[in-house]
Amino acid sequence: MRITVLSGGVGGANFLKGLLAAVGPDDEVTVIGNTADDIWLFGLRVCPDLDTVMYTLGGGIDPERKWGRTDETWNAKEELTAYGVDKTWFGLGDRDLATHLIRTQMWHEGVGLAAITERLCERWQPGVRLLPMTEDQVETHIGIDGDDGIDVIHFQEYWIRLGARVPVREVAFRGADEATAGPGVVEAILGADRVILPPSNPIVSIGAILSVAQVAEALRTTAAPVVGVSPIIGGAAVRGMADQLLTGLGLEISASGVARHHGARASGGVLDGWLVDTADAGELGSIEAAGIRSQAVPLYMTDDATTAQLARDTLTLADSLAAGR
Repeated sequence: MRITVLSGGVGGANFLKGLLAAVGPDDEVTVIGNTADDIWLFGLRVCPDLDTVMYTLGGGIDPERKWGRTDETWNAKEELTAYGVDKTWFGLGDRDLATHLIRTQMWHEGVGLAAITERLCERWQPGVRLLPMTEDQVETHIGIDGDDGIDVIHFQEYWIRLGARVPVREVAFRGADEATAGPGVVEAILGADRVILPPSNPIVSIGAILSVAQVAEALRTTAAPVVGVSPIIGGAAVRGMADQLLTGLGLEISASGVARHHGARASGGVLDGWLVDTADAGELGSIEAAGIRSQAVPLYMTDDATTAQLARDTLTLADSLAAGR
């Protein structure tokens, strides 16, 4: 079985742990990672979502924060703060810095991000093939209220410096119109037996990946069934700021609302199937009416066993869709 997963950071990485526990030894998992969160900091290229997937699956993630390295120290951050430089609100840990230093050095040597990521994964052995969605620079920018209209800031500034505490007025993926899919990305989607959208943020993770036209088109045309997992349970985001973003864009904060936002493939969207939590079973009818096969199962990834079961439920729905074709 060839399984391709479009993933953001924490939610996607946690789901991937369960997926690797659920698949067979001969199954191949390819992950297309979001790079629109990437940012230049202190001359270093930082790729938060790629690193979160790599560290999580490779056993190097901080188990409490769910981002950054385990056993981290913050001496460099403290020194930068003492110098009074900008952007120290983004916490670069000492151990984490090594990853960014290697990435940036290879970047300046002319190596593409896909090859850089492959090189970094040689250490961590994540058990998946991790592909950047693009090697072009695409950045998520958030519009917020300013003194003279809308101020547009990088997503990391909205999420970390402002703590996602201010209303969202717009979301833009700068550079996406000119970006092409990264090496191997289109092939991984078109050659997959199953494609999965894990419970990542529908706007700034899944939406960012789909902002690259070649990726979205591959998802619409692949012969594989495409099944997603709702990041919304009981009208609220499980983690992150999906509810703030959905509200800011005038979208319904519900499992069915996100399903309709992604749309059915039969109507030009990207979904064949959609899993919701048992708490949202009452929304199955409206999802089915939108042309998307749906099922209610427990979605909370509270431990390894429940996460693996969620992955199995996702594959089961994909299997039934494949069998019905």
